Formats: sequence, structure tokens, C-alpha cells
Amino acid sequence: MTKTKATLIGLTAIAMWALLALFTIGSAPVPPLLLNALCFGIGGAIGLIWTITGAGLGVLKTVSWKVYAFGTLGLFGYHLLYFTAFRISPTAETGLIAYLWPLFIVLLSGLLPGERLGPLHILGALVAFAGAALIVLARGDEAQGSALGLTLAFLCAVTWAVYSVLSRRLGTVPTESVTVFCLATALLSTFAHMALETTVWPQGALGWASVAALGIGPVGAAFFTWDIGMKKGDIQLLGVASYAAPLLSTLALVAAGITQPSSAILLAAVLITAGAALAAKASSTKGPAASAKKG
Repeated sequence: MTKTKATLIGLTAIAMWALLALFTIGSAPVPPLLLNALCFGIGGAIGLIWTITGAGLGVLKTVSWKVYAFGTLGLFGYHLLYFTAFRISPTAETGLIAYLWPLFIVLLSGLLPGERLGPLHILGALVAFAGAALIVLARGDEAQGSALGLTLAFLCAVTWAVYSVLSRRLGTVPTESVTVFCLATALLSTFAHMALETTVWPQGALGWASVAALGIGPVGAAFFTWDIGMKKGDIQLLGVASYAAPLLSTLALVAAGITQPSSAILLAAVLITAGAALAAKASSTKGPAASAKKG
């Protein structure tokens, strides 16, 4: 597979994740853990079919149990926080906070060996957080009612950033391993649902269609295509492209009539995207400079 093809495959994950908030809202009132179980069950089934018809199930035996544990906890934790945040606060603001993960990925990457944070990283962080603050301030008294939802959205952004940065150190692990991540997450979510939640199935055709769409796309195929892109594609390009996710997610909610367009939401989306882009620029320009200095 060429680098260009892998990059294009990775870009499809970003497009699918832009619809995560829309489909999550459409799946209401399914509780978070049950939604996790249903969606990852669908995604895992798709991955299982792909693995059987491709590399074969034997490839899964080559992966360490530690990698499986890491992937399962990452996917389970992130989506539990994400779905719960949207159940509490099903708004575009929640989506924008949750999509701070591209910025956090850039910032956390500075902690890896051979990396460091520069002035543009810090400036990007300040700009993006200004956008997040605008979201809360623009809501006025309403922000108090959704404070827990916004907090959970923030935590899920941090969780996904940590998972993504650490995943970059597992470049030799086959993408088929994501199948086990999904199936294990579905199983873990099922047990947790039975112990902690009251079962509420999707309501009507829209509810079931939303769950199916989540499992097929944002909570299914997206993890496989992102893994391919991160391991074999242009990582820097994919990182920059992912910063468009908050704006695309907001536009999807506005287009569906779930959120009314406003100057505050637009400005917040622009600030978050611009802040993350500044941080990405710092990372992209540091590499060549460092190489020249070394030479």
C-alpha cells in the first residue's frame, strides 16, 4: 500500500467522526453502556469479517495481550465518556469540547522522546482554549445545567489524545487487532450495562438507523481506517486534517436542525480549529529545522 493511498484511507476516518455527535443524538434514549455494546458489536463484526477474508484469524495470535488491554480500555473509556456527555448535554458545544483531542494530541506528542513544545504549541493551546471558554460563556446560566456534560466531553478528549499518542508507538501491530479492541469493548460494555443501567432500546426507525450508522462508521470502520492512516500514511497531514472535525461536526448538527447557527458557535469552532492548526504548524516546522541543525 502506498503512502498516498494510506493517507486517503485515514482521511475517511475524520469524515466519519464528524457525524459521531449527530448519530449519537439520534440514538437517544439508549443508555451509554448499551450504546457502546451495540455499536462496538457491529464494528467488531465488520472487523471480524474483514480479518477472516483477508489476513486470517491467525494474525490476531501474534498480538500481545497487553496491546489488546490497552486498545480495549482506550476505546471503552473514550466512548463511555463521549456517549454519557451527549446524553447529559446533547449540544454542539459538547461536541466542540470533545473535539479538543487534535490539539491535545499535538501537545502530548511533545512529551515523547526527541520532541519538545515550542512557542506556537503554547499559542495554539491558548487560542483553542479561548474557543472552549467562549462556548461556556456564551451559554450564560444554561452552562450550569450542562457543566457535567461539558466536563465529561473534556475528559473524553484527553482520553482519546492519550490513546492516539501511545498508539503511534505500536506501528508494527497489525490493524486487524482493532477487531479485538472492538469486540472486547462490546463485551465489557454489555456486562457493565447489565450491572449499572436500565435497558432502553432505540426508539423507532431513526433510533435503530442511528445505532447502525454509528456501528458501521464512526464507531466501526473509522478505527480501522485511522489505524491504517496513522501507521502507513502521512501522519502530519492526517493530524492537521483532523482539526477540521469540530467545525464539520457542528455544521452537521446545524444542517440537521438540532442546533441553531450562531456567531458564538462559529467563532468557537474557528478558534479551536485555528489553535490546533498553530500547534500542528509548530510540529511540522520543528522537524526540518532540527534535522538541519543536526547536520
